[in-house]
Amino acid sequence: MSFMVQTGWTAQRWTAVFIEQAELFRRAVAEADPAAEVPTRPGWTVQDLVIHVGRFLETSTEYLRTGSRNPIKPTPPQSGLSPLEYLDLQLVGAAEVLTAVPGNRPVWTFSPSAPDLAWVWHRRIAHETVLRRYDAQTVVRQVGATDPDLCVDGIDEVLTTIVAAKLDGDSPHDVTGSALVRSTDVPESWLISLTAGEVPEVRSAAPGEEGDAQVVGEAELVYFWLWNRMNLKEMAGDKQVLDVLRVGRGH
Repeated sequence: MSFMVQTGWTAQRWTAVFIEQAELFRRAVAEADPAAEVPTRPGWTVQDLVIHVGRFLETSTEYLRTGSRNPIKPTPPQSGLSPLEYLDLQLVGAAEVLTAVPGNRPVWTFSPSAPDLAWVWHRRIAHETVLRRYDAQTVVRQVGATDPDLCVDGIDEVLTTIVAAKLDGDSPHDVTGSALVRSTDVPESWLISLTAGEVPEVRSAAPGEEGDAQVVGEAELVYFWLWNRMNLKEMAGDKQVLDVLRVGRGH
């Protein structure tokens, strides 16, 4: 069974991350030309990015608002608002909902390895906003550093939650193998084991332990490599396993 290697995170802490990162994202897209291309997301303009974030927030926070135990169909896009007006509406609404809903509220979640609890959405919304803040800042060439502890939590989310969600959508999932993922500037490390047709198993890696693939680097580099935003030199081993871990292709 997968579990959180990183501890000390709460719904309140993820909400604080969201509020901080949302402000940075909003500042970057306000400075950018809406028609400018997003370097980290080929084919997207800044306007596309703004609309995507608004839609993501509207859809994901609906689970927290309603406590739905089943998947919800996205609502039709709101008309009569400019992309930035729509974004601002969703940013305010998301901050209110994330603050109001406790992390232990039962609710449908998106990954077979995640519990059906609201904190999974708090975490996902926080890290999606980090990722999109990074995308927006690449447009205006003002990319800020990301806190290593936050990056470690993001790595943990990818390995314990996002990989399983990705594989759940593949038909069939036939990759078998393991990977050691280790950050060099903080103590956490993970071993993820993949078995065809099964939910991946994730645990803390033992000292000296290796996998069929290895991903090693500073937490920020590993985090953004997993999301296909940065290059990483210190990786080796089974290419199929590495491809499974790199969840950001097309995202």
